[in-house]
Amino acid sequence: MNLKIIVCGSIGFGGIDDIRNLQRKIKENGLTIIDHISEEGMDYSDITDFRDHQDLSREIVEHDLRFVEEADIIVALVSKPSFGTAIEMYIAKQKGKHVIVLADRPIPTPWPIFLSTKTVKTEEDLLIALKEIEQKSKDQLE
Repeated sequence: MNLKIIVCGSIGFGGIDDIRNLQRKIKENGLTIIDHISEEGMDYSDITDFRDHQDLSREIVEHDLRFVEEADIIVALVSKPSFGTAIEMYIAKQKGKHVIVLADRPIPTPWPIFLSTKTVKTEEDLLIALKEIEQKSKDQLE
C-alpha cells in the first residue's frame, strides 16, 4: 500500500504553481499524491479578499481538511505565508501524521519547524525523506 501525500502551501499568496510543480515531481518519482487543488472551485488564487465569501471559505476549508484527514504525509511549503498550511500542519501533527517542511530559504519563525516531523531544504532531500518513510511503512507491514 502506497502512502498518500498531500502538498500544502500558499495559494492566496501566490504559491499554487509551486504546489502543482512539486505534486508533479513527487508523482514522477512513483509516489502517491492526493490532489486537493484540481477540483472545481479549489484554485482560489484569483480571489484577493474573502471577507464577502463566507460560504466559499467554509467550503474550501472543509474540503482541504478532508484531504488532510485522508493523507498519511503532509508536505508543507513554508517559504510563503499561509494561514491554511499552518492549521493543516497543526491538525496533522495532532493526529500523529508525518509532516515534512520544505524550506528552500531561511524561516524566521519557529512554528513550522515545531509542527514538523522533518525539515528539508531541497526537493531532492524531500524525495529521499518521502521514500524513506514509505519504505519504513512497508517494512512495518511485513
